[in-house]
Amino acid sequence: MKRTQVDALTTLIEDFNTLFIRLPMVQRLGFSALSVVHTLSRRGPMRLTALTATEQLTQPAITSLVQRLEEDGLVERRADPTDGRAVLVTLTAAGADIVRSRHASRVDRLAELIAGLDGAEQDAIAAAMPAFARVIKLGAA
Repeated sequence: MKRTQVDALTTLIEDFNTLFIRLPMVQRLGFSALSVVHTLSRRGPMRLTALTATEQLTQPAITSLVQRLEEDGLVERRADPTDGRAVLVTLTAAGADIVRSRHASRVDRLAELIAGLDGAEQDAIAAAMPAFARVIKLGAA
């Protein structure tokens, strides 16, 4: 892909992300809180230090955020079974419910938007999905 195409793709992804994060949802939480909840739903229990790295927040900021999420019943802290000195942050059932309801809400809204495209545009999006999945895997490595 040419650099100009990558530049255009980057702009499209940024614009799509802006649209996507604003799609209707059942419960409103701040971006950082939602990011932590979604990270835990996909990766499972994590140490605070790992969350600090994935969420790009300072240690005091992630500690405060996790405390608020814990008070809201969305996460809980448990002893790390591999290291008694460490703590794992894990998603609660209420936190998992938020992730599921947000996903369902976004699926509904995105389906409505995609229905406004013609068949060729819908096919183009479907055809690009495996490539995007591969880019995500490469970025996670």
